[in-house]
Amino acid sequence: MLARGELVVIPTETVYGLAADPRVPGAVEKIYGAKERAESKPVAFLAADTEQIAARGAVMEPAAVRLMRRFWPGPLTLVLKTPAGFVGFRVPDYPVALSLLWRAKSVLAVTSANRSGDTPALTAEQAAEALRDRVALVLDAGESPGGVPSAVVKVDGDSVSVLREGAIRRDEILRVAAVGGLTS
Repeated sequence: MLARGELVVIPTETVYGLAADPRVPGAVEKIYGAKERAESKPVAFLAADTEQIAARGAVMEPAAVRLMRRFWPGPLTLVLKTPAGFVGFRVPDYPVALSLLWRAKSVLAVTSANRSGDTPALTAEQAAEALRDRVALVLDAGESPGGVPSAVVKVDGDSVSVLREGAIRRDEILRVAAVGGLTS
């Protein structure tokens, strides 16, 4: 379904996500329509490993590498410089999501499986109710164990900015990132 450009709801360790294959023309745009999301709000990518992220041209600054080593796989989205501008990436710590990413052989565009502004879905039922006929498939793996969206951190050279605290506390993020660098 993803290879055909359809939207799929997937479980992660944080909340349920709405996924599309960015290699299929128009698939990512479907996420915006399904969520009624403003086009000015970017969608992050889930990856099986850092090699998939490097394949997208992401610049892995020393602070980003420290954060990857400490928090990946896990509930941290890193916003990194790429040829397309700054893009968010995350390696989830959830077998179902990782299996899907390995089978896709690429990153997937993923955002929370809910309408924009609503509470993120913690179960497949909540995601299905929120998105109804806007998705082709809902993968049900029970309730998401984390229940809190990922932390979002932007790394630009030596500058590290916590954009959303989420599942990891700001002070812990900055402590890990700060070794040898400046943070904000």
